[in-house]
Amino acid sequence: MPVTHRTASAAFAYAHAASPHWRIAAAECLEQLGQPAPGANLGFLYVTDTYASRLQDLIELLRMRTGVDHWVGTVGVGICATGQEYLDEGAMAMMLGAFEPGSFRVFSQLRAPADLTRDPLTVGGAPGNFAIVHADPRNGRTAALVAEMARRLEGGFVVGGLTSSRGKHPQVADGLSEGGVSGVVFTDQIVVATRHTQGCSPLGELHTVTQSQRNVLIELDGRPALDVLREEASLKSDRDLDRVAELVFAAVPVGGDDVADYTVRNVIGLDTERGLVAIGDLVDAGDKVMFCRRDRRAAEEDMARMLDSIKSGLFTRPRGALYFSCLARGESLFGEASRELGMIREGLGDIPLVGFFGNGEISHHRVYGHTGVLTLFL
Repeated sequence: MPVTHRTASAAFAYAHAASPHWRIAAAECLEQLGQPAPGANLGFLYVTDTYASRLQDLIELLRMRTGVDHWVGTVGVGICATGQEYLDEGAMAMMLGAFEPGSFRVFSQLRAPADLTRDPLTVGGAPGNFAIVHADPRNGRTAALVAEMARRLEGGFVVGGLTSSRGKHPQVADGLSEGGVSGVVFTDQIVVATRHTQGCSPLGELHTVTQSQRNVLIELDGRPALDVLREEASLKSDRDLDRVAELVFAAVPVGGDDVADYTVRNVIGLDTERGLVAIGDLVDAGDKVMFCRRDRRAAEEDMARMLDSIKSGLFTRPRGALYFSCLARGESLFGEASRELGMIREGLGDIPLVGFFGNGEISHHRVYGHTGVLTLFL
């Protein structure tokens, strides 16, 4: 049987459903949505990769049944909605919003920073302030493109995620596209609040890379990198090293010595004979790095911190929300199905929320991994 739920707020409504058959799930969602709110003019759509090949058919159906012409979204191995996640099954989640006319524009097919010369992210001549994007993980220029987009936007903020799929990687931007970045840009008429959570706790202090080779840490603070990792992670034997990839990560601060923001990278290899640690990023001598632990306790504590932070700045109840999370989070990190989404629901209430689990997350002007990015429409 399809799983369904619906709620609505002023100018926003959402629905989600799961079924082996996309038409059944779509019919359930349309029934939940009922009559769209007056002025509904932009839809957000996320489907699991089970439905990837039928996405164009779904868009056409939704346009016809809702009267909403503009849609953005993408495919994920998993998707999410208020208090609920779907993984490894056919499912879809959609949200309709009523935005001020002339306050947004859908765009697609940006593949490199140079493409912004033909698309300066304006909206009817007005400067763009904020963008929600979906990116192809196979495009190696995404990080540079996101950084340049943020630089050109008045608000300096881009949020979104990288498509995840075991097959096709389509994005929704009115039509379908692949290979680049697509999404929607808003003017400052639309007020949003956004935060991200890394779900980590530092194991020790910030270290200086004193010797490295590409992605291999050779020495930290003049000591063998593996010795530092063993000490901070309390690894007493080589047998303990077997679990390093599951629990221990390398964090590279993005603000010099300021560890308030950092990108998390996997520990992908250890050399016990030479004391080397390979991580999923390039590092140079003089760079800063620290080791951190990601487990359920750290994830829940950081999620609670993020929710407290975003709630402290609210002046009204959010009308709707988007959440972009990493495939490595969810039940595997939080210990039970939908706990991650449940914490957001407990913290913010039963507001319309949709999103997906991706191959990377975008917040501000960077591409992250292992992160959850929450955006609220106010």
